[in-house]
Amino acid sequence: MVDQSAVGRSFTPVTARVEPGRLRFFLNTLGEKNPVYRNGDAPPVPPTYLFCLEMMDATEPFEFLNALGIDLARVLHGEQRFDYHAPVVVGDTLTFRPKVTSVTDKKGGAMTLIVVETAITNQDGVHVADAARTIVVRNARPS
Repeated sequence: MVDQSAVGRSFTPVTARVEPGRLRFFLNTLGEKNPVYRNGDAPPVPPTYLFCLEMMDATEPFEFLNALGIDLARVLHGEQRFDYHAPVVVGDTLTFRPKVTSVTDKKGGAMTLIVVETAITNQDGVHVADAARTIVVRNARPS
């Protein structure tokens, strides 16, 4: 079971390039038709693309689960948030730095909510976004 000692724990940074082909595939998969994401030399990315990009380019996409001893079969995706501070466009190279910021037990320890916040910077060192995800871990019940 994950406890408060996990708060503040950082994980391997992920570097990913925003490539037009991969972005187009993402947009097509979602059925996204908004021309703002498709026109021009450096179109912006849709808000949720950052989560996808981080997972696709991570050497170990579930590193934080493994590091914290969490069985993927017990995990539910609880919530996701993106706070943009500057535009992210095709051609950017982004660095994602994830860190556990909160661990909360619920339902008498039957579940644990873990918040992982990720600071995202571009190739110029500009802090372009923060992403947060809450995962829900169903804990094993004692016998």
